[in-house]
Amino acid sequence: MSYRTYQKRTAALAFAAALAGSAVLMAAPAAVADVVDVNYQCKTPIGDKSAVSPIDIKSVKSGSGYKLTMSFQKGVSSSPVELGKGAMNPSAVIKLGGADSGTVAVSGPANSAAIPADTPIKINDLSGTYTPKKTGKVTLTAGVLTIKALGTTTTCTPGNNPKPSLTLDVTAAGGGGTSGSTQSGTDTGSGLPQTGPEDSAIALGTLGGTVLLAGAAGALWLTRRNQAMRR
Repeated sequence: MSYRTYQKRTAALAFAAALAGSAVLMAAPAAVADVVDVNYQCKTPIGDKSAVSPIDIKSVKSGSGYKLTMSFQKGVSSSPVELGKGAMNPSAVIKLGGADSGTVAVSGPANSAAIPADTPIKINDLSGTYTPKKTGKVTLTAGVLTIKALGTTTTCTPGNNPKPSLTLDVTAAGGGGTSGSTQSGTDTGSGLPQTGPEDSAIALGTLGGTVLLAGAAGALWLTRRNQAMRR
């Protein structure tokens, strides 16, 4: 094997190793979301009611925390009388699990249109802010839903032990440990940069580029070392 062929092969191997490392890093997701059916058992002023609604929880990176949005794909509970525009105010809690624990409070706007009597109440999207206190994988699961209307309060509790709707790989604000508790309020901010697999790919791609540069530097060092030996 000629010296020039050896140089080319060494550089090619370093380049291939760097690309392989970058591909492995980019395959790791930062968030895993799932739509989960939640069987709500509701205590209403006129008796017990139940309803199943698919729940979706999404996250958007906001500084050192995440803006959470909880979406209901079907209505829950109902009212024996019509609820006029703005008469119903919903709120809920999202339970944390995994590396972190506690709850995140979420709330949303009142109904924008009248809700007919004996009709499932459609809940608008609820939002709040989660600031990680610990580092690691954190699960987010639908918790108790509260509906206030016409001076009454309806409380709906998940009765089927639903699985998490979202799993986040988070870093604690201020460099926390690996377990603890969190309690957050609501956030009305919007237009924030979204986090998840796309942003993670960008960040990990940057890291992969660093690995690539390191591989190229190694190849250059080997080349110069062989040149010195030949002298």
